[in-house]
Amino acid sequence: MNTATHHTLSQRASFWVAAAVVAHTLWTSAAPAMTYPLYGAEWHLSPVVTTAIFAVYPLFVVGVLILFGDMSDYIGRRATMLFGLAASMIGVLLFAVASNVYWIFLGRAFMGIGVGLSASPSAAALVEFSPAAQSKRAGSITTAAQSLGLALATLVGGALIEYAPFPTRLNFWVLFAVIAVIFTATWFLPRHTSTEASGPWRPKIPRVPQSLYKIFATSTVAITIGYALGAIMMSLGAQIAHDLIGSNNRLVNGAAMSLLAITSGIAAVSGKRLAPSFSMLFGGLASFVGMGLLALSTNQRSLPIFLAAVAIAGVGYSLSFLGGLNLINANAPVHHRGGTISAVLVIAYFLQGAVALLLGIAAKAWGLGIAIDLGSVAIALFGTVTVTLTLLNRRPVKQAAVSPELFEISHLTHEK
Repeated sequence: MNTATHHTLSQRASFWVAAAVVAHTLWTSAAPAMTYPLYGAEWHLSPVVTTAIFAVYPLFVVGVLILFGDMSDYIGRRATMLFGLAASMIGVLLFAVASNVYWIFLGRAFMGIGVGLSASPSAAALVEFSPAAQSKRAGSITTAAQSLGLALATLVGGALIEYAPFPTRLNFWVLFAVIAVIFTATWFLPRHTSTEASGPWRPKIPRVPQSLYKIFATSTVAITIGYALGAIMMSLGAQIAHDLIGSNNRLVNGAAMSLLAITSGIAAVSGKRLAPSFSMLFGGLASFVGMGLLALSTNQRSLPIFLAAVAIAGVGYSLSFLGGLNLINANAPVHHRGGTISAVLVIAYFLQGAVALLLGIAAKAWGLGIAIDLGSVAIALFGTVTVTLTLLNRRPVKQAAVSPELFEISHLTHEK
């Protein structure tokens, strides 16, 4: 029996390992969300500094995606994800041992590098490890995995911060252990696939074929809705929940924030059979309504309206992201899928960082309520643009070109 065959995961197991890598990206991104108020109190940080800590992450993600976005198309999904997971572990470790805010900024930078390296290859790997003609399943699992990561970040983080010792550290030690397990599982993924591009890899700006411009624009705006929602909830969500709920219990506040992830996951599974155009259409409308309710909840200081806003926003995020991801997955050239997805994520993450930083500046200058109002208007605008582009560009979408023979173990394990 071939030793490599014995130590290489099956296609089914590889699919779920790739999903775990996707989940780690949101867990890592959102892990500090519940500790921002603690850092602010301990180190006397202003909202600008707090949101700047959040903004460092997407800005580094953008830099990595620009330079290394298509690396997995050349060196393989497995190798690129391993580099990303290693960087994520370094970032989480820096949070676990941080003695001042400068360690936090450095940790966020490494988190951004880790997610930047692993986000697009893990999304592409889910498509390629899917059974033939089931690419839509990959999109729904990607969205559900992100929702699970977000829910774990807020619920596990909230519980550990509230009831366990070392409130600013233990949360990150637990995440470090989880990523280490995912890293170990990723090590046993197939080393090469027939989707790899030819020639040597070199850093370059991701390119989008001219024939995909309209699809690219529609997909990017839809995915940006989810990332902009994340900018609001992950940079200021804990403070919003605290102000509206009137509770100092981090688990309760985290549970309120996790509603976004829960409804997002439900919508991802329920909407997996929807055509991308319908997903983006419904997602854009739900985002518009959710942001209107969020602005209303902060003005009225109403917890029920806030919870309704978070729930509807979760549906909007999920369907928008799902539709945008399925649209680009189904149309991107198979040999450059990683690079094409990276080009989408470059814009989405850049706008996420910009939204977070501007929210912090607005919160310091005019107060939290005005900042949320401005953020809600921005996301509602994205929702409107998504609906408009979807209606203008509706046409049948081809299925992702994934060969049925792509993951035959006998083929994979003989690649060196």
